[in-house]
Amino acid sequence: MNSLNAAPVPASIDALVQALQSVGYFADRRLATAVFLALKLQRPLLLEGEPGVGKTALAKALSEVLSRSLIRLQCYDGLEQREALYEWNYAAQLLHMRAAEGQGGADMAQVEREVYQDRYLIRRPLLQALQAPAPGAVLLIDEVDRADEPFEAFLLEYLGEYQVSIPEIGTVRATATPVTILTSNRTRDLHDAVKRRCLYHWLDYPERERELAIVRAQVPGASEALALQVADFVGRLRSQPFANAFQRAPGIAESVEWAKALVALDTLVVDPEVVSDTAGILFKQREDVAALTRDMAEQLLQPADADA
Repeated sequence: MNSLNAAPVPASIDALVQALQSVGYFADRRLATAVFLALKLQRPLLLEGEPGVGKTALAKALSEVLSRSLIRLQCYDGLEQREALYEWNYAAQLLHMRAAEGQGGADMAQVEREVYQDRYLIRRPLLQALQAPAPGAVLLIDEVDRADEPFEAFLLEYLGEYQVSIPEIGTVRATATPVTILTSNRTRDLHDAVKRRCLYHWLDYPERERELAIVRAQVPGASEALALQVADFVGRLRSQPFANAFQRAPGIAESVEWAKALVALDTLVVDPEVVSDTAGILFKQREDVAALTRDMAEQLLQPADADA
C-alpha cells in the first residue's frame, strides 16, 4: 500500500514512458515494457549493456517517478557480505558488556543476548531496502559483474524471496517489496541462477531520435542545429566501421557532456577543429582520443547523403 507521499505505479506502459520522460529519462518501448513488468510482477530487473547507455540513470529516474528513496549498492571486486547487508557496532557492544561486568552479578548469557539487539545493528544497503517502510525503496545493485561469484551466490536469497538470513536474528523479510535494479557492463558472465531470478533487458545505445531527445532535454541551452549535430556525430561515431577504431564508444553521458561543452564554447557549427579540441570529453582513453583524427572527424561530419 502506497504512503501519502509516494506516487502510484503507472497504470500502463505508455504512462510509464511519459512519467520517465517527465524526469528526463527517455525509454524506448521495449525497455519500458521490461520495467513495467518488473513493477507489476515485483521481480528484480537485470539490465546489461555497454557503459554509459543509461542503466544506472534508469534506477534514479524510477525513484523520482515513484517518489521512493534510492538505495545504492556499488559493487566492486572483493565486496563482502557485511558491506552489502549488515554489521554489528562492535564498539558499542563492547561498552555494553563492560558496563554490565562493572555492575557485578550480571547474567552474562543475558548480556550476550542484549548485545545483539536491533540498536547495535548497522544496516547496509540490502537490509535498508528490506526494512524500508511502505511502499518500499528502489534498490540499485550497480555493476554486479564487478563483484565475485560468491557474492552472486549470496544475493540469491534476496533476489528470489526478498529476504535475508542473519544468524543472530533470523530471517528478515521485506516490509514492502523493493523495486530492485541490477546493472552489469558484462565484463564477465553472471551465473544463470542470478539471471533466472530476474527479468532481463539488454540496453543498447539509443537510436538517433531518442538520443536527440535526451540532448534536447539535458542541454536546453543547445540550439536545435547543435543538438542535431551532436546526435548525428556521436551516432555515426558508434557505427561501423568507425566503432572498430576505438576501445569504447561514447555513451549517452558523454553525448550530453559534449553538448554542454559545445554550448560553453559558443559553438554554432561543429567542425574538425572543434572535435579535435574537445575529444577528451567524448573519450576517456588516450588511445581513443588519438584515434579520432581530423580526417576521421571530417568523414563523420559529412552530410548523411554524402556517404552514398
